[in-house]
Amino acid sequence: MAIPVTRMMVPHARPSLRLSHTNLTNSTRVNFLCRCAPSELQPLRPELSLSVGTHAIPHPDKVEKGGEDAFFVSSYRGGVMAVADGVSGWAEQDVDPSLFSKELMANASRLVDDEDVRYDPGFLIDKAHTATTSRGSATIILAMLEEVGILKIGNVGDCGLKLLREGQIIFATTPQEHYFDCPYQLSSEGSAQTYLDASFSIVEVQKGDVIVMGSDGLFDNVFDHEIVSIVTKHADVAESSRLLAEVASSHSRDTEFESPYALEARAKGFDVPLWKKALGKKLTGGKLDDVTVIVAKVVSS
Repeated sequence: MAIPVTRMMVPHARPSLRLSHTNLTNSTRVNFLCRCAPSELQPLRPELSLSVGTHAIPHPDKVEKGGEDAFFVSSYRGGVMAVADGVSGWAEQDVDPSLFSKELMANASRLVDDEDVRYDPGFLIDKAHTATTSRGSATIILAMLEEVGILKIGNVGDCGLKLLREGQIIFATTPQEHYFDCPYQLSSEGSAQTYLDASFSIVEVQKGDVIVMGSDGLFDNVFDHEIVSIVTKHADVAESSRLLAEVASSHSRDTEFESPYALEARAKGFDVPLWKKALGKKLTGGKLDDVTVIVAKVVSS
């Protein structure tokens, strides 16, 4: 079951994207006005923006509340995208883990064009985190495209981003973890991480590149070759995001699937009890989780 996606507005920015919904087939495009005149001597590089599709499928046990992931997409400047994954452990303290991630994304959307942010992912993560008052914690990844083709990425935790060019993954973020299955996270508690602990990357992109961003529910359950296959076979970003989310959700429920999560767990020493090993068994299966996917294609404005 897919989450109905609401439209989010950014104050004083260009109109926000209409996020992809399960009943929409066409991708939406980030639009903005050109602010430079071409030089007669040296033509300027064409300005770039993003054509974006999104899809989210909640954990089967969290369908009623829509899951604990949150995200936003903005058409401000070249385009801004972010995903936050609420840490489910807060439910043990009777705290709804979705409240923190949703408020964090709402604040990021509201502050994306703030002068103090300076179109910098670190400053935006910091200001959005500071403005969030809900109890809880969340991992976050945020990407901002400069119109000249520079993608700036900030990441805290194990949400991820992969950049594809001509059917190959040419860049991928690296998860930040204290130990296996315990990622870095922004929190309402002072002892957790801040934007200073984030991993930052700057990547040059070009027309035709495809960005795949998502919560760990995507990357724990879908291999790189599956991502490449789906993205290269389906040019429509709305269709690609839907298919990736559905594959991740299906794998997460398959107890026999040799998922990326199961392979990493075994590599880190987590496996079935010894008596099961003696019977030839091993730890398998996907990781049941919320799945959020954003697929963005770099296009000329």
